[in-house]
Amino acid sequence: MQLKSSIPRFYEMSLEQRLKFVKRFAKLSSNDIKILKNLGGLSFSTANRMVENAIGTVAFPLGIATNFLINGKDYLIPMVIEEPSVIAGASKAAKIARERGGFIASADKSLMIGQIQVIGLADPFSAAEKVLREKTRILKVANEKSRTLARAGAGAKDLSFRVVGTELGNMLIVELTIDVKDAMGANIVNTMCETVAPLIEAITGGRVLLRILSNYATKRLARAKATFSKEELGGKDVVDDILHAHAFASSDQYRCTTHNKGIMNGIIAIANATGQDTRAIEAGAHSYACRNGRYMPLTEWNSNKDGDLVGSIELPLTVGIVGGVASVHPLAKVCLKILRVKSASELACIMASVGLAQNLAALRALVSEGIQKGHMRLHARNVAIMAGADGKLIDAVAKKITDENNITLQRAKEVLRKLKKR
Repeated sequence: MQLKSSIPRFYEMSLEQRLKFVKRFAKLSSNDIKILKNLGGLSFSTANRMVENAIGTVAFPLGIATNFLINGKDYLIPMVIEEPSVIAGASKAAKIARERGGFIASADKSLMIGQIQVIGLADPFSAAEKVLREKTRILKVANEKSRTLARAGAGAKDLSFRVVGTELGNMLIVELTIDVKDAMGANIVNTMCETVAPLIEAITGGRVLLRILSNYATKRLARAKATFSKEELGGKDVVDDILHAHAFASSDQYRCTTHNKGIMNGIIAIANATGQDTRAIEAGAHSYACRNGRYMPLTEWNSNKDGDLVGSIELPLTVGIVGGVASVHPLAKVCLKILRVKSASELACIMASVGLAQNLAALRALVSEGIQKGHMRLHARNVAIMAGADGKLIDAVAKKITDENNITLQRAKEVLRKLKKR
């Protein structure tokens, strides 16, 4: 029988207890647990092969968000993030969502866009017509670069064009639509673009300059939706206040930027854990927020006839479970095993759901106790460590400065000195 992700007081368990539960939940091996205990999970020899001029590695906290029910399936969510309250907030939001059936999510096929820039054309539109007439041949040449994708019914699927007006004149942009299946897809898209470039030059008589994917993956969108009980949120007034907070974000770019940043707290934490291209995800998301000519929230919030809060999210998510860092980094591999994902689309559904949960958690905190109370309560432990506390003194100092609502380094040092004298 599959274990549930709703684990009472998971945060109070010891490391060994948490690892024992995660091992059972995800059917991890003893070697997987060894990798989790090896903080960072990456040897220098592997790091040295991944980047140039390597001199070491950097470790960040890896935590587990609980309570997630997505499309009827329970998930434990590995999240790599240094910011306090994010994992706790996501877990709380997921617990509230479970009361109304959890998250319903979907994702498009893994279609990426590759762009080939053609310059030096007297008549770009006439050149485009020539390209379209040779569409079948161009796609065939592109697909010869990945027989694996072709055998899987994927690969280069379509070809289109845009004529872009610039300060240097009109340019023809030939675009390949490529199904990359369960990969993020950057490498194969770039390879295919470079492969067909000479053929496009011969067809158009122009000069191909850039040949590269676009991270604005509008054909690779992920969506999630959930209903949050007004009683669990704190009542009708809290629901109304969240709607007012969303209206603020929809009308003011300064607020909207922070609104969307909170969403990305959850999404990028999973991306970090599973070895995704975080820069591509961020760029695509924020570009999508501007799709209607103005920077807007990635989420939508409304209330239903029962007065419950209903939230939804939509954004491009270029993620993969094969190739790239996800296939090289030992800790990323273990995190994917914890998620038990079978496809890149499933991973995108999870990330969209967590982004929505994170947004709900932030909005709820903002309209009630304020964002700092919970954040600083968790941050108190970091302040205690900065003051020099270790062992049991960390929690003792953190509790004292939290109870006093004086979470400062100076006060932490004073409390530590007094505790040590005792």
